[in-house]
Amino acid sequence: MKNSEKNTQKSRKKDRKEMIQYINLQLAALGQPLFTDEKEEGIKLANARFIMLTEGLITSFREKARLLSGHLSPADTRIQNFIDDYLKDTNFNQPYRLPGSTFVLNQPGMAREVSLPPDGNSFQNELVSSYRLKQGILNNPASDKRTTKGTFHIVEGGLPVALDKKEVPKIAFAHMLHHALHPSDEMNILPFTASQKDNAKTMVSLLLRPVVCPEVKGIISEKSMEIRFFAPGSLVSNLDFVETIFGNAGDHNLAENDAALDVEHWTGHTGCIILAPQLTKLKKKDIGLPHYNEASERQRNDGMCWKDENELYNDGGAFKITCRDERGVVVTLIADNYYGYSKKEIKTQISYSANLYGLVEEEHAGGAIAFPCGNMGDNIFGEPFSGKFQNKYSFEEVKKLLAGRIKVMPENYAIDKKYPDIIYIHEHADIDTGTGFISWQHNGQTQKIRLSPQKTYVHPTGHKFRLVKHPEQQLWRIIDTAPEGIFCHKPCTVSGGGKSEISKSMQNAIQYGAFYIQDLEKDSEMVDMLINYDYSHRWKNIYPDARPSRPFLSPHRTLGSAVKLLTQSDQYNDEYNQFLENIPTHVKTLALYIKRMYRTQLDKGPWREYLNVEIVNGRNGNALRYKHNKIMASYVRIGFSPEGKWYIHKLRSDFIPSQKIQMEDDITASITFPANRLNDLNPQYKNKSVKLVANCESYLFQRPDEAIIRGYDKDAEADIVHNDTFLTNYEPLTRQDAIELCDDAIHFDQYTEPVKELVKKVVDGHRDCYFVSPAHTRLVNGIPTNNPRYLQRNLFKNENEATHLAETGIRLFRKINSENPVHFPVNAVLPGRRNNPAEKEKGIRSLSVYNPIHYQEIPELFMDFICSLTGKSPSTTGAGSEGALTKGPFNMLVPTTDLNNALLSYILSEYQGFTSAAGYIGKNKRFDHDISILIPEIWARLEPEDRDAKNLIKNNCLDKLEDFEYEGEKILASRLGYRINKNFAFRCMNKLFDEPLEVFNEKMLHPELQSMEDYADGIKNIVEAQQKVALQYFKEGSIEAAIPPLKILLHIMAYGHYQGKELSDTELRKEFEREHVLQSEWYLERLKLKQEKESAFLARQIQYLKNFMADPNNQLLVTKMDIDARLIKAESQLLFAKSEQYIDSLKGTIGADPLFKK
Repeated sequence: MKNSEKNTQKSRKKDRKEMIQYINLQLAALGQPLFTDEKEEGIKLANARFIMLTEGLITSFREKARLLSGHLSPADTRIQNFIDDYLKDTNFNQPYRLPGSTFVLNQPGMAREVSLPPDGNSFQNELVSSYRLKQGILNNPASDKRTTKGTFHIVEGGLPVALDKKEVPKIAFAHMLHHALHPSDEMNILPFTASQKDNAKTMVSLLLRPVVCPEVKGIISEKSMEIRFFAPGSLVSNLDFVETIFGNAGDHNLAENDAALDVEHWTGHTGCIILAPQLTKLKKKDIGLPHYNEASERQRNDGMCWKDENELYNDGGAFKITCRDERGVVVTLIADNYYGYSKKEIKTQISYSANLYGLVEEEHAGGAIAFPCGNMGDNIFGEPFSGKFQNKYSFEEVKKLLAGRIKVMPENYAIDKKYPDIIYIHEHADIDTGTGFISWQHNGQTQKIRLSPQKTYVHPTGHKFRLVKHPEQQLWRIIDTAPEGIFCHKPCTVSGGGKSEISKSMQNAIQYGAFYIQDLEKDSEMVDMLINYDYSHRWKNIYPDARPSRPFLSPHRTLGSAVKLLTQSDQYNDEYNQFLENIPTHVKTLALYIKRMYRTQLDKGPWREYLNVEIVNGRNGNALRYKHNKIMASYVRIGFSPEGKWYIHKLRSDFIPSQKIQMEDDITASITFPANRLNDLNPQYKNKSVKLVANCESYLFQRPDEAIIRGYDKDAEADIVHNDTFLTNYEPLTRQDAIELCDDAIHFDQYTEPVKELVKKVVDGHRDCYFVSPAHTRLVNGIPTNNPRYLQRNLFKNENEATHLAETGIRLFRKINSENPVHFPVNAVLPGRRNNPAEKEKGIRSLSVYNPIHYQEIPELFMDFICSLTGKSPSTTGAGSEGALTKGPFNMLVPTTDLNNALLSYILSEYQGFTSAAGYIGKNKRFDHDISILIPEIWARLEPEDRDAKNLIKNNCLDKLEDFEYEGEKILASRLGYRINKNFAFRCMNKLFDEPLEVFNEKMLHPELQSMEDYADGIKNIVEAQQKVALQYFKEGSIEAAIPPLKILLHIMAYGHYQGKELSDTELRKEFEREHVLQSEWYLERLKLKQEKESAFLARQIQYLKNFMADPNNQLLVTKMDIDARLIKAESQLLFAKSEQYIDSLKGTIGADPLFKK
């Protein structure tokens, strides 16, 4: 073992020992039993002498706590005041006061440590099984997934309860709250002391501050809500889970953590979550629910009554119940400990806070910035490279733009001060892999630095060059990453629709193989023919003023253009298409390889001299070589055959997967702002309002679907075996299992190196321990679960070298001064669908009527979002409608608010919606997430005007779907919008594939060719579901709270018309136009409401600050926390909020929604 590894292990042991001492100290202060560590040998983890020395201090602390036993922290006081007021008219005499003394998880890492006994590797009870792993911790809850059926309950009173939720009487909630706050001693056993006879028995609690509003530098600060999370001691792993994702906001008792004193960053909203699986055992009668004969119609529909006095509430199944109103405090009880419920409830409370606050949305979204990359070959010549940009960029300008951030060296290059592996080079610097140097002229002399694969070289244009070794051969090449990327936002995406996959690198899906030809001499002659062919006669329609066709190897013809030349098209005449038909595929591929090498390497030399084959058994071989090195071709899987075989397609020889900066995964806080308030945006985009986002999660709850295939998902395998990983729904494997895995040499070798190294360490270890293999998911009823999960670190939550490079590249390319921020607004909206074929024997109808990519205008797109239909997903137990914008189940308000905000945001920003398919296309074309990963690569390589929907329609790249009749019935196919065709592949996919037309065949582009019956019924299924969902808004009355454009859509979905007009009516469609909305009275009312909310919030907080300052006990804190400055700033903000200028500043935002109130 290396010394650095030994030192790291020693440091961890020391840190852990200190943490255990701290935990014991806190247990002692609560009067709870400590972990005693009575083993006779080995390192003692607990220090009894330390506890003895602090006994006096602990006794004093206990006495102060006794005297203040009725006192609650500021956050808990806000929650308790709300509960007391909400239930004041309820005839209930049992206590439901929040616990004054819980084991407070006030430091990051405490929850993880107390989830297991320090001297043991496992903890089990009827609800959870936890294991200390070689790579972290495994927690398997009783249920391996969540359900959305009948799960979401809301307490009556306050704001209306949507019809898709169950409305619960206040008396029943009072009973459940009492039981939730008084779990049994067995449930309260803290795993930390479970290995000894004397157990600590306590509830645990945590303070969270999840983000609700993203920071927009220079305009608005990041804002968060406060959430208190309580659980019985034995379920502390749930708090470990949410702490890992959302962070630890510290001790809730300390003034420095009082959100009400943090006016700048608090939304004004408070949440409370109490984990209480014991509630599933409560009987309906016992919690005050009426007999069926005495119940209202809604209570009967919702199951809030009983016929048999032994009936369990919610049939004994999992549920959560929420109590909330417009004041901004929410309390939720969760009667299940599956981890997804805990995370989703925080998501729900963020959404609640966003909807009350205004301006912002909580979105069910994934997303990434994709920076296109390219293979530049062996060398880059700086002067011609700069010439491509009209020599507008210089190293002298870099010095000015990055002044203070870089260290300029005497040789006239620079090193980044924060990340020294980033090097800034001269605009005319040449990069040569042959010599291994970068060289340029300075003061009349040649300067040079070593070319290193550990460093990134930034050109004054913002392009980033790296020396990278080919994954499968001894070949080094220079990879160029473009300065401008495209932010692909994947909102409104159902479970299993590919939110996470849009951020994954395509590299995992790429396979490599030899570049085969048939006969080098004959094939080269055919390539010569293609190179020298006169392409000017290929067009079906030749215009007299057309320019002469560029030669195949012309530097003015791109490789993408060459791909088009060799791809059949309806734009070409029949003779030319037949000519292409007769050229063997491998010859076309060879011609494109020559084109790529000629462009970057051969400098117009005799290309044949560089190519050869080996002599095998006296005959010429078939594996092509370049400069005596074997050429490796790259291939990617795009879909499966009905038999499960992979559809493999060859990528272009210069293709390199985009470099991605993950921006979103599931819980997104977004804000819509007028573009003119933001500096230095990309001028290629014309959106007048833009969306900016923040990922609310520090760790991402990933389901690595492909990781069960050993070696396929390389990133997931590396993550899963990484130190300190939180895993769930995997099998705990032992050292004996590790030995057996190693003995199975053939299958063991399929793992990536990180997994193999972990397994070998377990085998070589002296003591038995548990570990997890990515390929061995948890067995549920003897069957491997399809919902394995782990927490993946969000590498981009905070700045790192990759995000720094991304920002710097843009800063240089757009020439943004150092004092101005670089903004990253959304550029493309790419939602995903989860499509399933029909399973008639199970009563499941088809959803797989979409082809790979559809475009829908806002009205049609939002009808889909309102309904949010989903096929079967491994995350949940069923299929159907997830509700408004796919988070319907996780919305404690009537969904009109979410829909109003989202629809208004899209109208103002004028984003175009292109949706991609996950799962199936048609009845037998399975794709899983292949298209989810592919679509950012396509979009990143297209200019904004080339992927503009209007231009795609104009250029015949999108086919409009029209209504049709099938078996005497009108099928509303127009709801599906437009879909891509062969011409889209020809024009838009030539930058990825040698043969773009072969990626999606006719049955993929036209799913109806697989089964017209299923296609027609699938569309009927969608339309009927849309109608069913829309009618709910009329039934509950919330249609009255819909903004006019939404009201139109709901009428169309429910009844097929609005005031006698169909959706195609131009007057109706005008309601979805930005300028029309900005002039409307209803929009101005939203801005005024936001002004009222902001003014009222600031006035309340100013009074809170004054009250805090007036208390003599707070004088030291007033000085320490600079409360005076906070008060002055709040008063200044209130003055602005009341002004007309504030209203003007809101134009182009979504304002605030008035909410639905009966």
